[in-house]
Amino acid sequence: MIDAALAWLEVSPLAEALAASRYVYPLVNAAHILGLATLFGSILALDLRLLGAFPAIPARPLALALPRVAASGLVLAALTGFLLFTVEPFDYAANSAFLAKVSLVGLGTVHALLLHRSEGWKALVRDDAPVGWRLRASAALSIALWTAAIFAGRLIAF
Repeated sequence: MIDAALAWLEVSPLAEALAASRYVYPLVNAAHILGLATLFGSILALDLRLLGAFPAIPARPLALALPRVAASGLVLAALTGFLLFTVEPFDYAANSAFLAKVSLVGLGTVHALLLHRSEGWKALVRDDAPVGWRLRASAALSIALWTAAIFAGRLIAF
């Protein structure tokens, strides 16, 4: 069943258009990188602040704004990543670095969703509560997960 879905993707009009165009594939690839930069840049800025960097900048405004920026980067990266995947789905599906990247992105996303449901996060955005050790530990884990996802993504070509 998975092979049939991958075969369908590979010959889909979308995949064929991407593969046939001299310009569309590089533009989609560039948009994917832009999505990654938006995602990781906003996450890194917020996580570094939660870890205690830039203490003159209040954490609450960053916690209110940057997750939305990160979410938009994630949506762009996921959509463009799917488009790139359609061009060589069998190769990507068999690539351990790709599978690691997708797994790490999933873990990073679940981690962020769980974080935003935590009492520490709610207190930060609602009451401007101090950043406790749990939020700091979460920020360190977040940086580790998203950094690992980026490294795994870079290893796909090798």
